[in-house]
Amino acid sequence: MALSGTIAASGLPKAPSAARVDWVDYAKGICIVMVVMMHSVLGVEIAAGQTGFMHVAVAFAKPFRMPDFFLISGLFLPLVIDRDWRTYLDRKVVHFAYFYVVWVTIQFGFKAPAFAAETSWREAGLLYLESFVEPFGTLWFIYLLPIFFVVTKLTRRVPPLAIWLIAAALETARISTGWTAIDEFCARFVYFYSGYLFAPYVFALSDRARNHPALALAALATWALLNAGLVALGASEWKIVSLALGFAGAGAIITMGTLLARAQRLNFFRFCGEHSIVIYLAFFLPMAATRTLLLRTGVIPDIGTVSLIVTIVGVIGSLAIWYVALRLNARFLFERPQTFWIAPKKAGPVLQAAE
Repeated sequence: MALSGTIAASGLPKAPSAARVDWVDYAKGICIVMVVMMHSVLGVEIAAGQTGFMHVAVAFAKPFRMPDFFLISGLFLPLVIDRDWRTYLDRKVVHFAYFYVVWVTIQFGFKAPAFAAETSWREAGLLYLESFVEPFGTLWFIYLLPIFFVVTKLTRRVPPLAIWLIAAALETARISTGWTAIDEFCARFVYFYSGYLFAPYVFALSDRARNHPALALAALATWALLNAGLVALGASEWKIVSLALGFAGAGAIITMGTLLARAQRLNFFRFCGEHSIVIYLAFFLPMAATRTLLLRTGVIPDIGTVSLIVTIVGVIGSLAIWYVALRLNARFLFERPQTFWIAPKKAGPVLQAAE
């Protein structure tokens, strides 16, 4: 792997050789900011009962926001999928389960009084227990990732094309059971599995974008117009079209991340990508607090501006929480303590450390 972060199109390296891949961090940074933006904007609009100019940005990003995140999550799986089950489960299941338990407890702690006021403390307690079956709030992503990792390892002896076709059919089927884990698995697994299965082609796409920036910019402009047009027409939700837009948008974000990495511009996105787990876990608190403050005081009447401010505070506030946690020696909020490892931590560099 070169210092630029590209990997040869012939495939991923068998042994890890560096810590980060620059364009991956940029792409993850763009994605996590879009996730915060979506929750912030929709939360403000629901609370206010009206929409603002930020609604357009959320609608534009909807076809590709989560597909890209899941595709990137599967990108480095070929490097580790053949590990023994103990190590694999530690890195890909226990890791995320730890953070889910910690942060679902924190989130619930803030919301429990309101739940209890509506029903009772007993019902609130049952709702907390239910959160380990039905993913709670914004945390469904890290609830679902371990399931994806386990399913992919269990089926690695099955012909990959068969798995991919089944996954694509599940996305197209629009399955709606009311259980988030099942519904989101069916809607998102195809992107995660594609990241795993087509990783060499993804890195080849990044290489081409890095080597031909003018052509990459032209392709991005074409994609943006097409995506915006289909969203405006309502066609982005159509079967097959949504699948195609998911992959097209993922390719666009990968290309965008590569161009930013090549130019070394907007390094804030790279920093966000490097700490995407921090932002994902903690943004709910500054987001909710800022939304409540601005809407109750009415100091800013424009809903779009309120949504933008809430988004910015959600991102920056989560990083501030992380910084304070480190200073107060509360690393357990964002780093899994050794006590909760079921396989020994190996020394040495790793490729794009799993989040």
